[in-house]
Amino acid sequence: MDEVNVSQQYYIATKAAPTEDRARVLKYGAMFAVFDRLGDIRHQGLGEQGVFYNGTRHLSEMHIRLWKERPLLLSSMIEPNNFLFTADLANLDVSRGGKVVIHRGTLHILRSRFLWQNSCYEELKFVNYRMDTLSVPLNVCFSADFHDIFEVRGMTREHAGRILEPEISRDALVLCCEGLDRITRRTRIHCQPTPTNINDKEMDFHFELKPKGELTISFEMTCEGEARPSKEYSYSQAARRAETEMKTLTRSLPQVASSNSRFNDWIRRSSADVQMMTIGNPETNYPYAGVPWFSTVFGRDGIITAMEMLWVQPQLAKGVLEYLASTQAIEVNPKNEAEPGKILHELRHGEMANLHEIPFAKYYGTVDATPLFVMLAGSYYERTGDRALIQQIWPNIRAALDWMDNYGDMDGDGFVEYAAHGNKGLVQQGWKDSNDSVFHSDGTIAEPPIALCEVQGYVYAAKLAAARLSAMLGDSTTAAQLEKESAEFRDKFEDAFWCNELDIYALALDGKKRACKVRASNAGHCLFSGIARNERGRALAQTLFAEDFYSGWGIRTLATGEARYNPLSYHNGSVWPHDNAMIAAGLARYGFKNFAGKILLALMDVSSNLELHRLPELFCGLERREGEGPTLYPVACAPQAWAAAAPFLLIQSCLGLTVQGAHNRVVFTRPALPEGIPHLSIRGLRVGEASVDLLFEREYETVRVQVLEKQGDVEVVATL
Repeated sequence: MDEVNVSQQYYIATKAAPTEDRARVLKYGAMFAVFDRLGDIRHQGLGEQGVFYNGTRHLSEMHIRLWKERPLLLSSMIEPNNFLFTADLANLDVSRGGKVVIHRGTLHILRSRFLWQNSCYEELKFVNYRMDTLSVPLNVCFSADFHDIFEVRGMTREHAGRILEPEISRDALVLCCEGLDRITRRTRIHCQPTPTNINDKEMDFHFELKPKGELTISFEMTCEGEARPSKEYSYSQAARRAETEMKTLTRSLPQVASSNSRFNDWIRRSSADVQMMTIGNPETNYPYAGVPWFSTVFGRDGIITAMEMLWVQPQLAKGVLEYLASTQAIEVNPKNEAEPGKILHELRHGEMANLHEIPFAKYYGTVDATPLFVMLAGSYYERTGDRALIQQIWPNIRAALDWMDNYGDMDGDGFVEYAAHGNKGLVQQGWKDSNDSVFHSDGTIAEPPIALCEVQGYVYAAKLAAARLSAMLGDSTTAAQLEKESAEFRDKFEDAFWCNELDIYALALDGKKRACKVRASNAGHCLFSGIARNERGRALAQTLFAEDFYSGWGIRTLATGEARYNPLSYHNGSVWPHDNAMIAAGLARYGFKNFAGKILLALMDVSSNLELHRLPELFCGLERREGEGPTLYPVACAPQAWAAAAPFLLIQSCLGLTVQGAHNRVVFTRPALPEGIPHLSIRGLRVGEASVDLLFEREYETVRVQVLEKQGDVEVVATL
């Protein structure tokens, strides 16, 4: 038995097969909902359904019954902007004494639902298509287990909070739980019109509908914790305010479209998913990582999502930088892996986090978020020319650099490593944080402290970014010193990590400085950061597109011949969209735009095969088979912010797009488009106060760039 796999504390358990019914998802701020296509919340499959708020499930069951049976599902959908869920339902045949007395489809129900602030709003609109009056019995059942998200994921607890007596009035039901953290959490369910009967588990209605008669029943389900209840709004009032907020956010985004309808579907969904992961969050312009398991602040995820979206939506990068600067560690605390200058990994608000049953209330167990933070700062300045923000966070950038040189280099060998400080946090602290993700060629798990190859690339790029920022701020001495350090660091990295026999950088160095000679996608990030020497970058590009790496749907996290390869695993053979997007950006950087375009088309094909055209967090690394779609990973988050943002980085990479904000300039360096996208347009690309509309046309092996319209002072430069 592989003890590494079964002992993972924060493994997402799969105790039952997922249902065939694909879940529907809504999110707003600290609240999200997962339910079936009919709109019901039920205990089934993986058990992840519910309405969640601040890391706690406030509603674990909600289902409707007509004549004591589930309605018939006709169709359901989430609007393209991710705001509204709608389902068309009808009654089943109703029989008495062996005779059908009410035929199916007599009663139509339009079920609508959206989230706003800390409430879930729902409407049931009934229409009677019978020729005579119809007497309708409706039962709506509710339950709230108030489980922490980690309990829902599969963790067990010795003790739990106390479920309190429900509070019942003529038109409301309040479900309550007093947590072990002394917080009383409530789910307040208000109904209009008043039900015929109400108890601690359900609301019953009985109403008469004349021929073509209509009736609407609305519910507001509000989640309450430490915060006081917000102002109550009707369904229509809340819908108007929420839609106005969403339109305000999306109006400022450039519109990207192509002559390929499948590409357009993917882009629209991806843009909507990134907005859904951001809108309403208490942390301004900070995208949460993913629903359902990671709907909170993650340092690494936020930074990479911001990088992917930088040319489209630079305000995300600003929000991420500001928030991570404000939460940067200032002291040594082994319990949550904090060290001065270190950037946050994860922030949780649930009961188990409050009680320190898990270490993630404010957790710093990540080795890569700190150099990535500095990289993002450098890229943000290039995109915007926002000198004021860089000056504001400059002490944080300096602290991050100091962390890399001191705490990050645990053994003084010049590389940045990690080793867990306790038994509650993450064992592996790179982006592949499964316990079994870092190993030697024989499958033996690497002993800490561990220096990952991609992290060294991030450190190299961070020092170069900090050098450029230092020069911009007038400190040429520091700039020169950082450039010298980065050049020496690159030489040291090449000597220690390159594996001639494999044409790839070693996955990592273990605590004894032995190279983990494993072909893993981590090495592709060395192209993204630019640490790879040109000749080795070219060799690495070919390695990544060999049959054992490239599945046809994307580059696997691990090549097929490696000891721990498993295409059904989380990190050892699966395909991750964000990983592929970052590798594609690196491939384009080294001149392999054809490979970057190949990844773009592959992920577009994945999107086309999936409901809602939504790229999940990851999918299985099985070889692509003709006429079949990708194999899904059962507990992948969907949406996941950095997966949703992937196509924007892929577009940038193919077009060689750079926005130089300080100079009001947009540059395209050897732009390219894959054969499947002969035309592409970008409208409303903002550069400072100016904006520009652009058209790209593929002509054999080149791309023609045409400026359609300019507003304000902006220069467009294209080098072919």
